[in-house]
Amino acid sequence: QLNILVDTGSSNFAVAGVPDPDVTSYFNAELSSTYKPQGIDVTVKYSQGSWTGVLGTDVITIPKGIYGSYTINIATILESENFFLPGVKWHGILGLAYDALAKPSSSVETFFDSLVRQAKIPNIFSLQMCGAGLPVSGSGTNGGSLVLGGIEPSLYKGDIWYTPVKEEWYYQVEILRLEVGGQNLELDCREYNADKAIVDSGTTLLRLPQKVFTAVVQAIARASLIQEFSSDFWTGSQLACWDKTERPWSLFPKLSIYLRDENSSRSFRISILPQLYIQPILGIGENLQCYRFGISSSTNALVIGATVMEGFYVIFDRAQRRVGFAVSPCAEVDGSPVSEIEGPFTTADVASNCVSSVSFHEPVLWIASYALMSLCGIILLVLIILLLIPPRCQHRYTDNDVVNDESSLVRHRWK
Repeated sequence: QLNILVDTGSSNFAVAGVPDPDVTSYFNAELSSTYKPQGIDVTVKYSQGSWTGVLGTDVITIPKGIYGSYTINIATILESENFFLPGVKWHGILGLAYDALAKPSSSVETFFDSLVRQAKIPNIFSLQMCGAGLPVSGSGTNGGSLVLGGIEPSLYKGDIWYTPVKEEWYYQVEILRLEVGGQNLELDCREYNADKAIVDSGTTLLRLPQKVFTAVVQAIARASLIQEFSSDFWTGSQLACWDKTERPWSLFPKLSIYLRDENSSRSFRISILPQLYIQPILGIGENLQCYRFGISSSTNALVIGATVMEGFYVIFDRAQRRVGFAVSPCAEVDGSPVSEIEGPFTTADVASNCVSSVSFHEPVLWIASYALMSLCGIILLVLIILLLIPPRCQHRYTDNDVVNDESSLVRHRWK
């Protein structure tokens, strides 16, 4: 048995294929009667960590609800760096994003696409994350639920609010506004979507572009009841500790994210209370409980990660190109909800499009790099041919034909 991390921010299904100091189990493909190697090397890099392995196919069954056996692509991880970390309880990763992110190319059919095609289930899945930071309460179970092919009514309360998927690679959405303690940050909405805003279960924290992160930290510090607070707490390099009898969450404000509704003239907001972003990590002695800040800065995206997703039942409706949010019953602390959804709100005061029209996505960069490499190859071939031409056929330079070969050097190279 292998525990698998469910990741909506990547598209490869991969499991440990050799022993690793930080994993307790691995898949020995040589002992499998159903695994078929394809002999294709694959490397996947994440915002933290990477792995290299080999693609193959294997047969899977779903333990509940979807009957039958299905052949899917699976990579066996042979080498990794900062991927399997000390203390992790998973042995592989299930990428549920679109095929545009699949490695080594989008022609590798993803796990969920294979399941939709072979089992003929609806092209929709949903995820309820009940985090380790939250105690088990109500009908929620620590760890949550992944529903393939539909929506489970018992996993949410109230209405489902949907926001369109802007582009099918990551689950890219459009964020219109952020509020801290009910106060608008007053930033240009394009700052929230620079260079993309995505819903990613494989990211632990809520990650914000640097300018947005700075504004959020300043707003939380202003709204909180704490006068002196170490900057190292906000950057994640230091924990904050309180007596175990205290509940520090009452010192911090609510955080709200406004998403564009399917009706573009409306929006709705998902809100998380401090219980979700001031996260208990460890106890010290008998009296102290220490917490971390569940929000961090990012250089390339706003990422709605587990810090936010643990408050909601999230529906990835690929058939209708939308992501839905509903309040999760397991998002409760001491019997009180720690997440909210409200709407609709008008978008009259927001730009009609908060997503930059110019975005260099990874597949486009690959095409550009291949094109440049091809061009370099052609130029190199011509140079080799010219070098091989016998001297008698070459042009004899006059004194005016001085060639400065330094000026023709390629000064930049593609990695």
